[in-house]
Amino acid sequence: MKRILSGNEAIARGAWEAGVHVGAAYPGTPSTEILEELSRFPHVYCEWSTNEKVAMDVAAGATFAGRRALAAMKHVGVNVAADSLFYASYTGAEAGLVIVSADDPAMHSSQNEQDNRRYAAFARVPCLDPADSQECRDYAIGAYELSEMFDTPVMLRTTTRINHSATPVEIGERVEVAADRKKFPREAAKYVMVPANARGRHPVVEERMRRIAAWAETTPLNRVERRGRGLGIITAGVAYQYAREVFPDASILKLGLVHPLPEKLIRSFAAGVDRLVVVEELDPFIEEGVRLMGLACEGKSIFPLM
Repeated sequence: MKRILSGNEAIARGAWEAGVHVGAAYPGTPSTEILEELSRFPHVYCEWSTNEKVAMDVAAGATFAGRRALAAMKHVGVNVAADSLFYASYTGAEAGLVIVSADDPAMHSSQNEQDNRRYAAFARVPCLDPADSQECRDYAIGAYELSEMFDTPVMLRTTTRINHSATPVEIGERVEVAADRKKFPREAAKYVMVPANARGRHPVVEERMRRIAAWAETTPLNRVERRGRGLGIITAGVAYQYAREVFPDASILKLGLVHPLPEKLIRSFAAGVDRLVVVEELDPFIEEGVRLMGLACEGKSIFPLM
C-alpha cells in the first residue's frame, strides 16, 4: 500500500515498522514532526525530553535493556547531545539505536548551517542520507538492522527539503522485535566508560568502522546509475534529486551511506567517467573524502564562497 508522506512522517513510519519501542526527542524544526507522528502509533513509548542530551540518554538506556529506540533532534541539538552520542558509540547497545539529525541548509529556522555528517565521522558512527520519503522509511528500517549488525549507533541525517517534502511511500506492517535479555547486562568493561574501559573499547570502535567500510562496498544503499562516461556525479540526499533533474544523461553514484565512504566503489566509478563532479549540500564532506583517496574531482571547494 502506498501513502503520501513527508520525510518526517516516513521516518516515524519506518521506525514503527522496525519494531521501535522507545522514541525520545527535543522539538526543533525541521525535526519536530518525527516524534509527533511516532507518538500516534501503538506499542511505542514517546516523550519530549528536557533537552537533546536527555533524549539521547533515554534512547540509549532503552537499547541497553534490549529495546530498539529512536532519538530525534535538529542539527544544533546534536551539540547538546554530543557527550551521550560519543559514549554510545563506544558502548554499542543490546538493540538498535538510531539518532536522527535534521540539518537545516539555508537556515530556514536555525542559527547556523552545521553539517552533521561531520559528527558521524567524529563519533565513529555510520551515517545514512536519504533522498526522498521512501528512502526515509526504508533507511529508518535499515538503520536498525545496521545498528544491530555492527553493535553501533547509526545517524540518520536528513535536511529540511527531505524532512518537509512529501512523496509516495510504500508502507508495510510492524515487525515486533523481542528483547534478547530480560535483565540489564552487567558488563562493566563494555558499558561503563571510565578511562580504563574506554581505552579497551577504542580499538573495537576503530575495527568496527573498518568492517562497516567493507560492508559499504556492496550494500544496495549505494548504487551506480550508468549513462555514459562523459560526466560522472557522486551525490547523496536531496542533491541527488537536483543532479538527476539537471543532468539526465550523466552517470551517477548515489550514496545512501555517506560515512564511511565505499572507497573501492568510488574508485571504480571514477575510472569509468571522463569528468568527476561531487554534488552535495553544505560542507564538501564527500568531496574531501574523494580527494583524500587521491582522485581528481570538481566540487564545492574549488569555488570561492559567495
